[in-house]
Amino acid sequence: MSVLADFGARLLRNRHLVRAPIWLYRIRAGALLGSRVMMLEHIGRTSGARRYVVLEVVSRPDPDTIVIASGFGTKAQWFRNITANPHVRVWLGSRPPVDAVAQVLDQPAADQVLAEYRAQHPKTWDQFKLVLEETLGRPITDTDSPLPMVAIRLQPHR
Repeated sequence: MSVLADFGARLLRNRHLVRAPIWLYRIRAGALLGSRVMMLEHIGRTSGARRYVVLEVVSRPDPDTIVIASGFGTKAQWFRNITANPHVRVWLGSRPPVDAVAQVLDQPAADQVLAEYRAQHPKTWDQFKLVLEETLGRPITDTDSPLPMVAIRLQPHR
């Protein structure tokens, strides 16, 4: 295990650190984080309360679709919540939130998205892969990756 991977995984498990960017989105300053990051608002599966998580945008196959990955696999709370209730809201940059529907990608589609990400961001992938393998507790291979991918489909304004 790499020292960098261990350190990165510890950072991702630090609740205060990973929740800090939420405030930037709430004050409409999310653009400071760039276009490869978004905030997802989801509903707690047992509490019914609104929950928030800031995630990396893995892919943007079209203007109305965003693909994100669950770095903690299927045990991530946000992932479990969107599986129970796929109706979410997405905060992009400094814009107001947009209604959306989340859909977990099947394995072949998830593998394809990951292959495209590796090709487009090789340096980022080389560094972050080790961290993800630490958080997932499994190696990430070219196929049958344990890294779940979710397509977020933005809904037209009503």
